Amino acid sequence: MNENIKKFLELAVTNKASDVHLAVNMVPKLRVGGKLVEVAGYDRMEKERMETMVMSLLDETKRKKVESGREVDFSFSMVGARFRVNVYHQSGLLAAAFRVIPDKIPDFAALGLPPVFESLVDMRQGFVLVTGPTGHGKSTTVASVLNRIAQTRACHIVTIEDPVEYLFPQRNAMISQREVGKDVHSFVDGLRSMLREDPDVIFVGEMRDPETISMTLMAAETGHLVFSTLHTRDTVGSISRIMDYYPPQRQAEVRSQLSLGLAYVISQKLVPRKDHKGRLVAMEILNNNYACANLIRTGKIEQIYSQLQTKTKDKPDENMITFESHLARLVQSGQVELLEAQKWANKIMVFQDAMKSNLY
Repeated sequence: MNENIKKFLELAVTNKASDVHLAVNMVPKLRVGGKLVEVAGYDRMEKERMETMVMSLLDETKRKKVESGREVDFSFSMVGARFRVNVYHQSGLLAAAFRVIPDKIPDFAALGLPPVFESLVDMRQGFVLVTGPTGHGKSTTVASVLNRIAQTRACHIVTIEDPVEYLFPQRNAMISQREVGKDVHSFVDGLRSMLREDPDVIFVGEMRDPETISMTLMAAETGHLVFSTLHTRDTVGSISRIMDYYPPQRQAEVRSQLSLGLAYVISQKLVPRKDHKGRLVAMEILNNNYACANLIRTGKIEQIYSQLQTKTKDKPDENMITFESHLARLVQSGQVELLEAQKWANKIMVFQDAMKSNLY
């Protein structure tokens, strides 16, 4: 590994950055607390220097892909952290984005996860979908749940990732982590073979196409506990996005499959803290109770939001919250600025009503 790039990555870990951005003719940047900042003391990156740094991270196969103009994804560990990397081209020149993945998997308390997450650890079957924008902690949330399961249950956890992010220690559970392009050809191929590997818990890193979604739902239907992620901003939009992957003639079948297998949809965003010491997670949680399952099956997806607003008690068939309500709680507890919360709310009028309510 080139010493210059090693220094950048060490700097990112020291400054608790979530990402590092390198590109030709640009000053290197870190994302700290959700904001991009230039690395002090560095000039714009020269083409030759950039190529030397990035190519030092690649094996021969990846190097050939990059030289042919394609992008590559991979991960590696060093300096007390792990990094997920995407090497790509912009304006015909080389660029790279590094996601910093902590060596230690954070626990529920460190992440500020609500009490409903304890019930996820005890589940034996069903589909849990974690959604949110890129860079807002979806993989970390899932990793925290899987790590807790691994600590408390003697079971077989199998993951399919592209690339592998968090590395799980082998504890009570047996954990098999499989990487697309290295251990399996694709998510679909990995899911097909996985069902013959005696899994109890399955994690599909991302649902990218109709076939992967169908195989993921089938795994949940056949008695497994399945986790996956999707890039959507709220719970209702997540269900709609899944349906949009399919032609109209197949949507009734998929709605029925989803209504039966879905357990929770958890949508999250990371919001800047009032004390400027990092970010807090704000969540919208859909518990797929009988009423929600019926709305999914009959295609009345838009009516699910009313369930989120009313089924908020700590009961097995409720345990829901809107993103706006969670934001209001963070504001009223003094953890997030009001103006900052307003920027992140999906429905500003609902957020304002939540701020006025005695419930929050």
